Amino acid sequence: MKQYAGHRALDGVSLEIPKGTVYGLLGPNGAGKTTLIRIINCITAPDSGEVLLNGKKLQLEDVRNIGYLPEERGLYKKMKVGEQAVYLARLKGMSKADALKSLKYWFEKFEIQDWWGKKVEELSKGMAQKVQFITTILHEPELLIFDEPFSGFDPVNADLLKREILALRDQGTTIIFSTHNMESVEELCENISLVHKSKVVLQGNVAEIRASHASDSLFVKTADAVTLENCDIISQIQKNGAFETTLKKRNEKSNNEILQEIIAQTQVYSFEELLPTMNDIFIRTVTKA
Repeated sequence: MKQYAGHRALDGVSLEIPKGTVYGLLGPNGAGKTTLIRIINCITAPDSGEVLLNGKKLQLEDVRNIGYLPEERGLYKKMKVGEQAVYLARLKGMSKADALKSLKYWFEKFEIQDWWGKKVEELSKGMAQKVQFITTILHEPELLIFDEPFSGFDPVNADLLKREILALRDQGTTIIFSTHNMESVEELCENISLVHKSKVVLQGNVAEIRASHASDSLFVKTADAVTLENCDIISQIQKNGAFETTLKKRNEKSNNEILQEIIAQTQVYSFEELLPTMNDIFIRTVTKA
């Protein structure tokens, strides 16, 4: 729990983040996400409760094993890029030699080696974010916290960062991923917690959450038009010689039973249950809470 004057920023929030996974920390603005992140980074302390890292109470010295990329970027504009990157690496306990070796690898990988001697103020927003991403992961922390890491990136560079985040996960790094981009949540996160008005209002596995919010809608692509007694036809259009039909079930018939009924009428090219997106679930949950 965390209280600021008359405002309770966090109220009974509890998360258990599996090691070596990407965990989504979601919520509208002002929900309490930033307060929680600040507590994990020992920037502020909770009024009650505690943070455990590998089963042990988090201590100030453990912050060296955490990498934090905040939404508000914090590079010094007048410093040269390379000089600043080495400085930040040294703050995390790296030797100068190790820092230079790792920075050379990452700058080349991100194709920004030509900017080493430039001042930060000369960089575009996306370029500066690449530098800050590198300095966040450089010391190989066991826990990474990314707050809107794709903000300001074009699709190509956003995809580059997504691949790197997944590679870090595959190497055993635990990642907390805070974002408003629900498409990225579906791509990257295995589990999520949705915080609203200082409380957790939704928590669990992404696939299971989507399945639990299913609306009994189906999509089928067939050779001919279909008619079904147990489904409402929401739309049926002919496209490229096939019929694409969206159905909504009216009773408890299983998907297999409906599929068999369609197969009896025509050839089936594809058949799938239409699950709500995490964006739909986010809006629905926050609106109801």
